[in-house]
Amino acid sequence: MAHMTISATSPSLVTLSDIQAAAARIRNLVVRTPLLPCAWAEAGRPLWLKPESLQVTGAFKLRGASNALAQLTEEQRARGVVAQSSGNHAQAVAYAAQRLGIRATIVMPDTTPAVKLEATRGFGADVVVVPPAERDIRPLELVAEHGYAHIPPYDDARIIAGQGTVGLEIAEDLGAGSPDLVLVPVSGGGLISGVATAIKALAPEARVVAVEPELAADAAESFRTGERVTWSPELTYRTSADGLRTTSLGVLPFEHFRKYVDDVVTVSEDEIAAAVRVLGRKSRLVAEPSGAVTTAAYLFHAAELPAASRTVAVVSGGNVDPARYLEYYA
Repeated sequence: MAHMTISATSPSLVTLSDIQAAAARIRNLVVRTPLLPCAWAEAGRPLWLKPESLQVTGAFKLRGASNALAQLTEEQRARGVVAQSSGNHAQAVAYAAQRLGIRATIVMPDTTPAVKLEATRGFGADVVVVPPAERDIRPLELVAEHGYAHIPPYDDARIIAGQGTVGLEIAEDLGAGSPDLVLVPVSGGGLISGVATAIKALAPEARVVAVEPELAADAAESFRTGERVTWSPELTYRTSADGLRTTSLGVLPFEHFRKYVDDVVTVSEDEIAAAVRVLGRKSRLVAEPSGAVTTAAYLFHAAELPAASRTVAVVSGGNVDPARYLEYYA
């Protein structure tokens, strides 16, 4: 299923050259995050972390948002942009728009952690709070009403190319020691689409494995069946990983997903919580639950992962409510 032939009618996939162009375009808007070796990794299983939690907005989403906004026409910039997000894409669009002098309106579900709402407003965006079922509908209504340019969170080639710079940096920084295994969180699929595209182009023998919560395992089901399936918000919103609650892979991400992704591993809520604690105590990284799922897979699902001498886990974000974070250590 991961290598299913894509039909001629499928949308065009993002390429390595698209990702390289994005890297040049966003160089002054994002942080090139380091690869951190883990002294606590198990013997024979060396692990590096790619801490996108260190981005100025606290998550990898800044890469895709910056790439999309940087390509808008002057007319589009003048009208402003709208985006929908549970938090990290919201902050990314708000920050990038502020840097580029563009007005931003962000639609956010009423389940969004307060820390993410406050941060989004802090970057100067107008925030519209809606029930989860309206999150993807209201932005299109605002486009029709105001002529805003829509900046979707994942189902967009510009977004995928921007997120792919994470994979570009991993391959470049490991150099001759290219990764054997890259673990990437999956929700709507923008991040894993871009990372997998870059990794498979630069380190063809590497395996790319998606990780998601058991309680929001629509991507795992899509991988097994070869069809893009949708879970209801009532199901996906059960997980503590609020950045991974999207109900399905995007249409364009799914094409990348089934071409480049080698497997999907799901992790439990207890495993996610344990990984948050390990990242905090042993790597001094504040990770939100969504960002800790890859570490959870490394810690608890070794038997399901390909044998690897060099593993990289993408820590996708660190925007966690302080009170909620302290509960992990109670």
